[in-house]
Amino acid sequence: MAPPLTDDQDALAPSRRERPSRLIDVAVALLLLVADAVIVVVAVVLLVAVGLGTAHSPYSPSTARSPDTPVLAWLVIWGVPAVAAAGAVVHARLRMPVTAVVQGLFTLACTFLAIAWTRMLLS
Repeated sequence: MAPPLTDDQDALAPSRRERPSRLIDVAVALLLLVADAVIVVVAVVLLVAVGLGTAHSPYSPSTARSPDTPVLAWLVIWGVPAVAAAGAVVHARLRMPVTAVVQGLFTLACTFLAIAWTRMLLS
């Protein structure tokens, strides 16, 4: 039979990482919710402003528009949902369920906005 583990042996044994307290999880989720809301509102305002700025008046002659969109714009448009998805996965791995749900919803909002931006830039 094996002898019982002592405190020194317990410290050396690999242990599962403890999950953060529920209070920390909710506090981080609220902070990220506010930051995410600001990001979404700014993206929607920019989408509307750029969309209205590029809209053609029915009374003006059509002008040739350049279909070229800089690569950096595409990286920003589709990079934000990718980073948001990575954040949701990280918070899920850290066992912070409330924060992971908030980041998951932010990922959905960013993906919807990226699709809207893509449709606007390609039209």
